[in-house]
Amino acid sequence: MDQLINLRDLEFVLYDVLATESLLSYPHYEEHSRETFDAFIEIAEKIAEKYFLPHNSKADVHEPSFDGENISLIPEVKPALEQYSDAGFIGCRHLYENGGMQLPAVIASACQSFFFSANPSTAGYPFLTTAASNLIAAFATTAQKKQYLPGLLNGRIFGTMALTEPEVGSSLGDLKTSALLQADGSYLIKGQKMFISAGDHQLSENIVHLVLARIKDAPTGVKGISLFIVPKFLVDQNGSKLQRNDVQVAGLIHKMGYRGTTSTVLNFGEQDDCRGYLVGEENQGLMYMFKMMNEARIGVGLGAAMIGYRGYLSSLEYARNRPQGRLPSNRDPSSKAIMLIEHADIRRMLLAQKSYVEGSLALCLYASKLMDETEAGIDENERVKAGQLLDLLTPVVKSFPSTYGTKANDFAIQVLGGSGYTRDYPVEQCYRDNRLNPIHEGTHGIQALDLLGRKLWQANSGAFKQLLKLITETVELADNSDLNVEAGTLNKATSRLAAVTQTLGKSLLTEGPDKTLANASLYLDSFGRIVVAWLWLKQALIAQGKLTGKSMNLAQKDFLDGKVQTARYFISWELPEVFHLLQLLENLDPACFDMRDKWF
Repeated sequence: MDQLINLRDLEFVLYDVLATESLLSYPHYEEHSRETFDAFIEIAEKIAEKYFLPHNSKADVHEPSFDGENISLIPEVKPALEQYSDAGFIGCRHLYENGGMQLPAVIASACQSFFFSANPSTAGYPFLTTAASNLIAAFATTAQKKQYLPGLLNGRIFGTMALTEPEVGSSLGDLKTSALLQADGSYLIKGQKMFISAGDHQLSENIVHLVLARIKDAPTGVKGISLFIVPKFLVDQNGSKLQRNDVQVAGLIHKMGYRGTTSTVLNFGEQDDCRGYLVGEENQGLMYMFKMMNEARIGVGLGAAMIGYRGYLSSLEYARNRPQGRLPSNRDPSSKAIMLIEHADIRRMLLAQKSYVEGSLALCLYASKLMDETEAGIDENERVKAGQLLDLLTPVVKSFPSTYGTKANDFAIQVLGGSGYTRDYPVEQCYRDNRLNPIHEGTHGIQALDLLGRKLWQANSGAFKQLLKLITETVELADNSDLNVEAGTLNKATSRLAAVTQTLGKSLLTEGPDKTLANASLYLDSFGRIVVAWLWLKQALIAQGKLTGKSMNLAQKDFLDGKVQTARYFISWELPEVFHLLQLLENLDPACFDMRDKWF
């Protein structure tokens, strides 16, 4: 049984649902083939299983330590990352001429899924490095690219994103870190950042911090934020390491999960000599950083999906092999105990997990394919449309897997019973690791405000209309199949979402944002359930089509039947909850908004 991901599921989503091979018609990807795609995926699986999975638990138990000068990690982390870097995964999406492999984002995400499932803590280091390299490739000067990009792509340099400050949190407009221009064009950076994942370690010869700071006399709020490259070690024009920069670790933060990834408090400019280098234009830093943040949000969603997936597969294996109890109809205590999976309530929890994690994976891979269509599509209009849809869905891609992947891990523990919360099995660590993802890269509430307060209304709601059209097309196809009941439920939910969205749009004008957005998290949840229900209906339709086709072996048939059954479950059990949530939204239910501090 697959430990990290059901390979048949991955292949089905990539090639049957998303038609990933269609990307080969794009000039950017024309040198690839189905064979090269599959080869990368196979290499990722092998490295993840051989070098990442074996030390996942050890890295959790033996957290990074800080002696006041250096941070120490367990020795298995470095060779694992060397294997990852040597295989080309850090820069796999970059141009050939920059040392990359011009791999589609959807295939890169498929590869990354193995590493997130095997060991999310160790996978965090190259994940952040990839995002940093993408930002530098997009916005840095030619000289800056020469200095840093080769090292980032080959793993000699790792990257971070340094946004959060102790007194600021997610309210970036209030950040205090300062940048003072010097005669040589560099800036003196001064301030403190916290919760900086991978902020310091001995895994690479240098670390590039991408730091948000405010230049003297810059506008207040988010309009006055600039972005800086701040290396741990200064480099010459060719990227060769020079002296240590004035960036110091103030301490480590110990979290409930992702314990193998260093989480740091960093002091910039303790000795008033921290050098930073402006990326792009002054006061445009948040716009540049959003490229890294949005990619990171999709990555967080994928990570959450895969940690949920790992827990699901672990609990499924346990349920198939653990004898316990008898069916309610059997009152003979001398009869043989049955396997857990034969109990209906165990199958309920396994089915919920399957619907969450496989639906989340499909969602994340769909978003990655939209990224490919945005960046490499042949038709400009189609590129714009794909970009708008990706922008709309990014809060959903980050939040749905983070919420429901964690819920899947909760169910996984329950399936194992008392064994589930012991360290003898991986599911308790999966839960702890995944519980961080609803907070990583913006909380559920922040994503909800982004979706309902901003994303929906951009370009005259063009992306939302596009999404409604796509869902309608799938519903119409399903109307002519024995999935017509499920199609009807999805159609009603989507129509209700559209109507409530109109109501909330008017309310923003009449009632104002405070009251209208008070229940925004309910909107994000409803939106996510509907999108995932749509993806499940698509999967079920394709599975049914394959079931009526040529003969297949029993395992293939079981897989396809499982897809159809899971779609029926999600649309019948999980989707209808949106009708209650949408009613609360439509009524601008005041229960939370009207609550007062002193009433608690």
